[in-house]
Amino acid sequence: MQLDDLYRRVIMDHYKNPRNRGTFENQSVSIDLNNPTCGDKIQLQMQVEDGMVKAAKFVGEGCSISLSSASMMTEAVKGKTLEEALEMAEKFSGLMKGEPVEFEYEDLEALSGVNKFPARIKCATLAWNALRKGIDQVNTNK
Repeated sequence: MQLDDLYRRVIMDHYKNPRNRGTFENQSVSIDLNNPTCGDKIQLQMQVEDGMVKAAKFVGEGCSISLSSASMMTEAVKGKTLEEALEMAEKFSGLMKGEPVEFEYEDLEALSGVNKFPARIKCATLAWNALRKGIDQVNTNK
């Protein structure tokens, strides 16, 4: 099996079986974002305690890249400090620019081929932009 096929399978697995899909009854942070160019929408919710992402969930609609990225992101940031989550978002931005990047949560590397399709980069980064806004919201409310 070629690497592209493996990556495609990882992306489709997250799309068809999203991790952390849903909402919290008592969330500390809720961010709604959309990508008007393609219609992708996401609502990211995070439970943050003592500067750490205890849990993250999302709901939304969109393409396989957008929803897979959200699924992967919510898995990757659980248990991370806000600073670590922001660093991960920066690394993900580098991945979208074609930079060689490695992640602790390896599924994220499946999205490395998205940079070959500039129109899809906004799809892949939508959840990560919501994460950044959520962290900004937490830091503003301190």
